[in-house]
Amino acid sequence: MVSNNTGILPNFTRFVQVGRVAYIAVGRHRGKLCVIVDIIDQTRALIDGPLSGVRRHAMRLKWLHLTDFVIKISPSARAKTVKKAWQEANIDEKWQSTTWCKKLEAKKRKEAMTDFDRFKLMIAKKKRNAIVEKELTKLKKAAAKAK
Repeated sequence: MVSNNTGILPNFTRFVQVGRVAYIAVGRHRGKLCVIVDIIDQTRALIDGPLSGVRRHAMRLKWLHLTDFVIKISPSARAKTVKKAWQEANIDEKWQSTTWCKKLEAKKRKEAMTDFDRFKLMIAKKKRNAIVEKELTKLKKAAAKAK
């Protein structure tokens, strides 16, 4: 696959590998983090999430979104080893600081809003936009006078 018209291949950094932390996008454990413990074949991997509540099982790679985080474990490592490596790498803290996680949390907050919350947000946005518009017209008038 060519990324653009220059003919240069894209520089991939997230590979399916043992120890790669992934976000589960589909299924019963949707929204949780897991670690790829072993690669079964081209379409499935053995995953484990000892601290996120994901039991060890096989999952389709299409259902996983790879993150930038990799922990050092050996193939088919025990759950205890995975848990220790997860804690040493501070994966939970690193995940909480990513913009990806922050966007997911904002989406959850927005979905949990009531009608009255949405109404208050609409009113606040209108007030903000009115203030911005007022200041913008002042700047435009000042720029027109300067010419």
